[in-house]
Amino acid sequence: MNATTEQPVNQTAAQYEAAAAACRHIFTAKAKDYGTSWRILRMPSITDQIFIKAQRIRTIDLKGTSMVNEGAEAEFIGVVNYAVIGLIQLQLQDDSGREISAEEAGRLFDQKIREARQLMERKNHDYGEAWRDMQVSSFTDLILMRILRIKQIEENQGQTLMSEGIDANLFDIINYAIFALIKISEA
Repeated sequence: MNATTEQPVNQTAAQYEAAAAACRHIFTAKAKDYGTSWRILRMPSITDQIFIKAQRIRTIDLKGTSMVNEGAEAEFIGVVNYAVIGLIQLQLQDDSGREISAEEAGRLFDQKIREARQLMERKNHDYGEAWRDMQVSSFTDLILMRILRIKQIEENQGQTLMSEGIDANLFDIINYAIFALIKISEA
């Protein structure tokens, strides 16, 4: 790899880490404030939370104004965090709602973000950082599309014939939202 192709990859890695750290900060602060009460949520409820956040981003984009004092950046952070929560719930596969410690939640958050970043690096290699030429609104639409896919998979009781499962869609949602956060930070 030469210096000109290495620079954007290193830049992406640093920007990805910064965006993920901002998400983690909110995630862990809320775990300290509320505990892990989200453990009670079933997957369709988590899917709906991500949908609500992405739909709000789209509505703000289309209307050009916000009536609530939180913009798209806060909502993209929420999208990342709820997608991580969804992945944690899928991993723990227990519907008891039993809370876990804030420390365990943080460890699981780090694991899921690490997996998402590894996926991003593989895809970035193949797609050549095409996301850098995309608009933030496209990431919102892609997140909404992934949510609709997840809802269909949920209706099919988790069964797919040829498609990736819920977890793959959640990983893509994390990466789209982090790309949006990076683009917002560059604006």
